[in-house]
Amino acid sequence: MDTATTTYNILFRKYYPGLLFYATRFLPESEAEDIVQDTFLELWKRKDSIEIGDQIQAFLYRITYTKCLNAIKHKQVENEYSATAIEFYLKKIEFYDPGQNETIQRMENRELQAEVYKAINELPDKCREIFKLSYLHDLKNKEIAETLDISLRTVEAHMYKALKYLRLRLKYLLLLLFLLLLK
Repeated sequence: MDTATTTYNILFRKYYPGLLFYATRFLPESEAEDIVQDTFLELWKRKDSIEIGDQIQAFLYRITYTKCLNAIKHKQVENEYSATAIEFYLKKIEFYDPGQNETIQRMENRELQAEVYKAINELPDKCREIFKLSYLHDLKNKEIAETLDISLRTVEAHMYKALKYLRLRLKYLLLLLFLLLLK
C-alpha cells in the first residue's frame, strides 16, 4: 500500500463517523452516507493537489456541508418541479373535464346532436318526415295526419318504427348519458 492510500484510510477511519453524524443533521442517513462517501471521493481525486495538515478536518467538513446544501437545493428543485407538474396536469384535467368546461360541453353536445341527426336521416323518407314533424316541429299525431293527408294509424306506425330504430341505433348514447349522469 502506498503512502497516499495509507493516509487516505487513516483519514477515512478518523473522520467518517463525525462527518456522517454532521451530514445527518441535514439529510436522512442513507443520503448522508452518500454525501460523506462523495466527500472522501473528492478528497481522493484531489490527493495530488491538496496538502494534508491541520486544516484537513475543516476542509472535509466544508465539502460535506456544501454537498449537503447542494443535495437539499436539488431536492427543492425536484419538489418544485413535481409540484408544478402536478398542478399543471390537474389544471389540464380540470380544463378538459366536460363538466367544468363550457367549450368542451358545447363540442360534446354538437357531436351528440350530429349523431342523433345522422340517425334520424337514416330513417326511411316517410318515417323521417313524420318523426321530424313530431319531435322537431312539435306537432301532434293528429296534426301530422291532417297535414300529410294520411290516417292517424299510419302516423302512429311510422312513429313506432322511427322510435324503435333510433333506440336501437343510439343505444350506446343512452348508456353514455347514463354514465355521465352517475358522476
